Amino acid sequence: MQKLTRKRLYLFIKKYASNEKILDIGSGGGYGESFFPNRVSLDIDKNKNPDIVGDAHNIPFGDDSFNTILCTEVLEHLKDPKKAIKEMKRVLKPGGRLILTTRFIFPIHTYEYDYYRFTEFDLRNLFKDWKIEQFQNESGSLEVISILLQRIIFQVKFKGNRLIKGILLLLIYFFYFLQKFVKNEYADIRNDKEYKSFMSSGYYLVCRK
Repeated sequence: MQKLTRKRLYLFIKKYASNEKILDIGSGGGYGESFFPNRVSLDIDKNKNPDIVGDAHNIPFGDDSFNTILCTEVLEHLKDPKKAIKEMKRVLKPGGRLILTTRFIFPIHTYEYDYYRFTEFDLRNLFKDWKIEQFQNESGSLEVISILLQRIIFQVKFKGNRLIKGILLLLIYFFYFLQKFVKNEYADIRNDKEYKSFMSSGYYLVCRK
């Protein structure tokens, strides 16, 4: 079963595909390899065979080294996101671009190295000194339920496993279908302020130094 979030993530990153030399931070997911053939991959895990084994909190490159940094599904796994973001900004050239994705409503993944979840307001604050060019919700609020149910299928074993997972699969399609009928969403239960997708599985962000 393909992850529900994967197609959207690929389509988002594909828009920025390039042959330029970029820095791909936390490069184990393989998204950079598909669209940036001349990437320099950086990962703290040597078993993922990055070009450079290194830490995003202390990026082993000089100031103003790259025009573009790709950082997909990494920020939530960093002990000090503020420090890592500062490092990303340091190694970007003036006007350089950061392409970043991260999680909001999402289960634990990458056991023992899963530290944070970010709201839209977290991210806008973290990048308040950057020029934000694009900020995108990954999913609608009802689609989040489908995404969470899919992760349950991936990460849980039940008594009567096949039957229960078959029922969950039907619910996944049901909630994904219901998203089409959402007319308005609101920031809280008073319904006095509209807010697009008050639940999102994650966010996609593009910003400039």
